[in-house]
Amino acid sequence: MTGNKDQRAIRLEGVRTQGAGHPLGPLDAEIPSGLVTAVVGPNGSGKSTLFRTLLGLEPIREGAAFVLESPVLPDSSETYKARIGFLAENPHPGDDRLTTREKASFASLWYPDWNEIRYRELLSRFGIDDTVTLSKLSKGMRRKAELAVAMAHEPELLLLDEPSSGLDPFAWKIMLEELQRYMEPGDRTLLLSSHVTEEVKRMADCILFMNGGRILGLFEKDRLFDEWRSLLIRGPAGGEKDLELLAKLPGWRQASYAGSGLCRVETDAMGKEDGYLQSCGFHVLESRRMELEDILNCLIVKEDNNSESA
Repeated sequence: MTGNKDQRAIRLEGVRTQGAGHPLGPLDAEIPSGLVTAVVGPNGSGKSTLFRTLLGLEPIREGAAFVLESPVLPDSSETYKARIGFLAENPHPGDDRLTTREKASFASLWYPDWNEIRYRELLSRFGIDDTVTLSKLSKGMRRKAELAVAMAHEPELLLLDEPSSGLDPFAWKIMLEELQRYMEPGDRTLLLSSHVTEEVKRMADCILFMNGGRILGLFEKDRLFDEWRSLLIRGPAGGEKDLELLAKLPGWRQASYAGSGLCRVETDAMGKEDGYLQSCGFHVLESRRMELEDILNCLIVKEDNNSESA
């Protein structure tokens, strides 16, 4: 994991929004600069609204947000936006009548660092004819065209909302290569939302989990997959008594009775639970890394339990 942990590309301090999208908040998070952070959550969790909030498109009702050290306020300077590249989840209907070339020409007026050579390189890599009207392109081709426009000025911060939507496997591979190339200088930050587990595993340095307009946690990816484990355990008593003991396990997230004297338990403290399990007479029969979806489910269950007890 590289990047500058002392610098934050994005800072959220008790942010609440109540716009046309999904309500958010309160949100507290610090997104490190120089790294790739993936935003993961179910549909309707507020990922797209978060991106719009960072761009000042959703009014902040409470709290404060800072992007590239600039406050996101209705009456503040918006010059920071020239340092950002953005790809929305859904194309803007107002662009339908434009060609990619016309969209790029318009975008170049807003970005002082527009790089025409880089734009042409991206068109070539993605196989885009920029004279074709955007509405006539397939979903995948339009996605690639709009990604080329978003990346052409080589922004400090790149916000991508479901960038691989509609891409075939070959185009997806090229996109990953171009995003990796984008990150090579070491001083750029990529924030992307994605439902593609393989995309998150290959690209992300950090993972931000969201659900119901709330942030469930921000984790370093490698540590997350190293420490979160699902254990199949044979207990000394069987049934509910074993579950009561397992609830005190270091890093315990959730547990269930699997029958025949076996329990399944999820923990986020791999290596710290051995002593406790041995002292209680448990025997670990299987230990496997948890998948992204399983970790998200654990975090959602914890959030729901906290809400019920509040």
